Amino acid sequence: MKLPFEIDRRAFIASLGGAAAVAMMDHEARAEALEEHTESRLDELVAQRGGGTGAGAGQADRPFPTVAELDAQIETRATRRGVGNLFVAGGGGRTVKRLEKLPDRPTLQDFFKLRFAPANHVLQSATRAMKTGMTEEVILACLLHDVVHALVKTDHGWWGAQLFEPYVPEKTSFAIRYHQALRFYPDEQAGYEYPDLYYRTFGSDYTPPTHIQETYKMVRKHKWYMEPRLVTVNDLYAFDPNAIVSLDPFIDIIGRHFKQPKEGLGHDNSPVAHMWRTIINPDAPL
Repeated sequence: MKLPFEIDRRAFIASLGGAAAVAMMDHEARAEALEEHTESRLDELVAQRGGGTGAGAGQADRPFPTVAELDAQIETRATRRGVGNLFVAGGGGRTVKRLEKLPDRPTLQDFFKLRFAPANHVLQSATRAMKTGMTEEVILACLLHDVVHALVKTDHGWWGAQLFEPYVPEKTSFAIRYHQALRFYPDEQAGYEYPDLYYRTFGSDYTPPTHIQETYKMVRKHKWYMEPRLVTVNDLYAFDPNAIVSLDPFIDIIGRHFKQPKEGLGHDNSPVAHMWRTIINPDAPL
C-alpha cells in the first residue's frame, strides 16, 4: 500500500528528536510514532487542500533499510514519543494552545469538536467503512480507533478500547483493541497488504514484539477476527488529503450504539471517567 502523499523520512526522524532517539525506541513505539506522523501530515494537507499530494519517486527508488541500519541512527530527543497530542505542541518551536472549555455534561460529539479535531483520518476511515457496507459496529470502531492519540500513543489499541469499552458494543471495543496488532500482518483475502511505508520506516527485517505476535495468533483464531481486520483495511487506506469529511453522517450510528452518560463523559464515575477528565483538562498539574 502506498500513501497518496510522500512521507519525508528525514523530517519524520527529526520530529522524534533525531536518529539516536529513534534507535532507543522499540519497534512498536516507532509504529505508533509513524501512524501519528502520517495523520498529522494528512491534517496539514487537508488544511491547505489541493497541494503537495504527489508521491516522491526518489524515496520509492531507494531500497528498504534493515532494522540494524535504522537502529544505528541515534540521537537524543526532548519529549517521550508516547505523549498524547493534547500534551505537546508538535515541534518547530511551537507552543501549546489554550483549549476551549467543554460543556458541563460533554458528549462524544463535543469531544470530537473540541479535543479530537480535526480527526480527518478517523472520519475518512469511518466514511470508507460506511461506503463499503461495513456493519455499524465496525463503522463505529473505525470512527473511534485512533482518537485516543489525544491522550496517549503507546499501545493505543488497548488504551482506545479501554476508553470506549463502557459505552460501545463489545464487538466495537474488540475491533479497536486488536486493530493495533493486525496492522503488522497482511491478509490478502481481506484486502490488507503490509504497507511499504512500514518496511521503509521500521526495516525490511522487522519483527513485531512478542505481545503483538501472541495477540495476532489469538485474534486470528477468534470468531470476531474480521472486526479488527476490517478496521485495518479502513485504517491505512484512509489518507486522502482531498477528501471532505465530517461527523454528521455518523450521528445516528453514535446515537444507536454509544451509551452517552447523562452526567457527561468524565463525570459518570465509570472505571474510565478519569481518562475523559484528563482529555478535558490536560493542563491540570496533578
